[in-house]
Amino acid sequence: MHKIQLSPQSLELAVRRRGRVQPFETIESTKSALLVVDMQAGFVESGALAEIPEARDIVPNINRLAAALRGAGGTVIWVVSTYGPQAALEWPTFFEFVTAGATSERFRLAFDDGQPEHALYHALDRAQVDVMFAKNRMTPFAEPTRALEKLMLARGIEMVLIAGTVTNVCCESTARDAAMRNFKTIMISDANASRNDDEHNASLSIFLQAFGGVLSTDEAITLIADGHTLSTEN
Repeated sequence: MHKIQLSPQSLELAVRRRGRVQPFETIESTKSALLVVDMQAGFVESGALAEIPEARDIVPNINRLAAALRGAGGTVIWVVSTYGPQAALEWPTFFEFVTAGATSERFRLAFDDGQPEHALYHALDRAQVDVMFAKNRMTPFAEPTRALEKLMLARGIEMVLIAGTVTNVCCESTARDAAMRNFKTIMISDANASRNDDEHNASLSIFLQAFGGVLSTDEAITLIADGHTLSTEN
């Protein structure tokens, strides 16, 4: 599990901008969604193609969050990277330059729908009422028809909780896009996973000072379960 340590500068800047660290002090469960990003076998399994070892440690927290929000009338959305052979034609700037050659091909084919790596990690508790949403960019909000945004607005969702992997890539991209589409957005500090503590904490710190909130799993579940207001120390 990552050692969470938000930068003093981000905390100070947050207080200066809004008078407190956290921008959102309550979670209205029926108007909230948990977006779980890329918790697929190809990222989470030991020895997987794009393994993020820390991602296995956050599985219990994601399951707790999903159960709490689902049980309180909220929405759980499992966002999965879905590529395949055509991805290089659809997104050449990434698959020909950022990730190139044999590495690019292995990644694209592994995350094609129906492949073992594409499936959700086996220890995740997905319920039948949950939503599955495929993305083919770092963020599901890049889809040109704005399908995810429309789905959430149709359900009356106003707040988004972000969990998954990789913290500073797809999770942060998704969180930033949600915030810029006017959803109140919170990244869950111990339900996101990156390659190391430095990258993880830098992502959370930047998000807190400019885009939204950062809470722990326990803090979020307390707000979901009881409607409590955050302590003024947060």
